Amino acid sequence: MGKILIIDDDESFLSLLSSYIEHYYPRLDVQTCKNPLLGLKSMKQDLDLMIIDLEMPQLDGSKLLKYASEKGINKNRIILLSSHDADYLHHHFPMGTCLAVLNKYEAAQKAVLDMIFSSLEKKAAG
Repeated sequence: MGKILIIDDDESFLSLLSSYIEHYYPRLDVQTCKNPLLGLKSMKQDLDLMIIDLEMPQLDGSKLLKYASEKGINKNRIILLSSHDADYLHHHFPMGTCLAVLNKYEAAQKAVLDMIFSSLEKKAAG
């Protein structure tokens, strides 16, 4: 089963995204955390994907990304979500920093997430 950890302090967005994944990609095991400090404990090397909100109090997504990388989680399994526009995100997180940086409110970005979720679903079924 594909393991996904989502860390986002926006409880309604967190609920929406996790419900969406559970409904459309039932082979994926979704764990959520709205407190970034508590999310540190859930970061394990067996995760297939981490989705981290960039803007959070206490500990922002860039620090969580750094921590996850230091803990041995492959950066190509980490997605950063943000309310910033694509230009800002690509300037601050150039290609290779992580799997993707996406604007969490742009509908077109959903297609990227769906491609990733679909790929994990196929792998989990295989």
